[in-house]
Amino acid sequence: MTGTGQTGTTAKALTARAESGKAEPDGPERDGHGPDGPETDGSGPPSVPPCPPRRSLPRSPLTTPELRLLALWIPTRALLLLCVFRVVVIPGPDVTSDVSFIYQGWYEVLRTGTFPLDDVTWQYPPAAALAILGPAALPFLGYPAAFFLLAFLADAVVTGLLVYAGGRPGRTLRGAWVWTAGVALLGPTSYARYDLMVTAVAVAALLAGARRARAAGVLAGFGAVVKVWPVLLLVGVERGRAARRSWGAAVLTAGVVTLAFVAAMPGALAFLTFQRDRGTEVESLGALVFHVARHLGWPGEVRLNYGSVEFLGPYVPLVSGVAQVLSLAALGWLVLWRVRARVWSAATSCDAAFAAVLLFTATSRVISPQYMLWLVGVAAVCLASRGSRMGWPCGLVLVATFVTFLEFPLWFAHVVASDALGVTLLVVRNGLLVAATVLACRGVWRGAVPRGCAPVPPLPETGGAAPRPPLLKRRRG
Repeated sequence: MTGTGQTGTTAKALTARAESGKAEPDGPERDGHGPDGPETDGSGPPSVPPCPPRRSLPRSPLTTPELRLLALWIPTRALLLLCVFRVVVIPGPDVTSDVSFIYQGWYEVLRTGTFPLDDVTWQYPPAAALAILGPAALPFLGYPAAFFLLAFLADAVVTGLLVYAGGRPGRTLRGAWVWTAGVALLGPTSYARYDLMVTAVAVAALLAGARRARAAGVLAGFGAVVKVWPVLLLVGVERGRAARRSWGAAVLTAGVVTLAFVAAMPGALAFLTFQRDRGTEVESLGALVFHVARHLGWPGEVRLNYGSVEFLGPYVPLVSGVAQVLSLAALGWLVLWRVRARVWSAATSCDAAFAAVLLFTATSRVISPQYMLWLVGVAAVCLASRGSRMGWPCGLVLVATFVTFLEFPLWFAHVVASDALGVTLLVVRNGLLVAATVLACRGVWRGAVPRGCAPVPPLPETGGAAPRPPLLKRRRG
C-alpha cells in the first residue's frame, strides 16, 4: 500500500543517515527542504518552506524624542547666537558689553601673567582665568566672537551629556528638555557670561557622581575654583566611602589648582577682598526693602558698584548682614539634614544639590541673571532621574528664568527706577525662587529623613534603592 511504502522509504533514509554519521543539516535542507526547493514524494503537496529570518535594521543614532528635542534646540540656539552677534537686537541694556569690555579687559591683563589687581570687578576664584583666557584657543576670531562660540559649544556639551544620560536605565530625557528650555528662556545672557561654562562642569560632576565618586569630586573641586558654588554639589553624596572619595578628591583638586595659580600668577586670592565689600544688588531678595523704601523717602541711591548695580545708602549694610545671616542659617539647615538623613535613593544626591544651590541663591546679596543658569543646570540633572522629587521646584525655576529675562535686559530700566513694573517683576521672580526653595527643601527632607519610625540604615555603598522594611503578617480573625 502507499502508506506502507512511504513508511519504509522514510525508515531506510533515516537508517542510512544514521549509519553515515551525517548530522542533520542546519541550512535550507533541514525539515525535508533541499537546496533546490521543497522535497516531495509525489503523494501530496510540497511542504511550505520556512520564512527567511528577519534582518534587523541598523538603529538610528537619534530616536524620535531626541529628534523632537533637536527640533527645539537648533532654532533656539540659532536665535541666541543671532542675539549675541547683534543681528537680532533685544530692547534694554546690551548684555554683550560685559564680554566686549570687561572680559576682554581682564583677558589683556591675564595674558601678561597676573590677575587684575586694580580692578574691583574681578571677584572670582583664580581658575576663572581659564574661562576668560579661553577665547585665545580661537585666534582667528575676535575676542567676543570666540567667547560666544565657546559658550555655544559648552551648551552643546551639556545637552549631549543629558541626552546620553537620559538613555540609561532609570533615566529620562526630561533633563535635556529642561536644559534646552531654560537656556532659551534666559535669553542672550546665557551666552554672554562665563557661568554657562561653569554649569557645564557642574552638570558633568553630578552625572559622574552616580557611578564615579572620585571623578565627581575632581569636577566639583575644579568648578569651585572657577566660581565657588559647585562645592555645593557634594552636599548630598551618600555617607561612607562615596563621601570620603568625592570630598577628598574635591579638596585635593581645589587645593592643587589654587596653589598652582598662587605660585604662577600674583593676585590669585585678591577676589576675597573684593567680594567681601559688595553691597545689596538691585535684583536680590533683600533689595525689595529698598525698592519699597524709595517710595517712602529713603535717601539712598542706585549706582554701579563693584561690577553690579547696587543700592548704596543708610541701612544697606544692615540688610546685607541679614542676607549673610540667612546664608549661614541655610548652611545650618543643610548640616542638620545631612546628620538626620538615613535614606539615599538614586536621586537624593542631585536633589540635595539642587536644594543647596537654591538656598544660597535665594539668600545671596546678589542675584545676577546668570545665576539662573546654575539652577537650570542642576534642575536638569535632577529631572533626568525618574525618582527625583524636584518636579515642582524645577518648574518654578523655569518660570523664574523667563521672568528674569523680562526684568533683565528687557525692562531693566523699570527695575532700576523701582517703579510698579520693575518691583512687580522682582516680587514675582524672587517669590518663585523662595517657593522653589521651600518645596525643594521639603522634598529632600521627606525623602531622606524617616518620620515616626526607627531610622533606616543607609544604603549599601554600591547604591540602589532603599531596603524595604519587613512585611507584617495580617492576623485572620
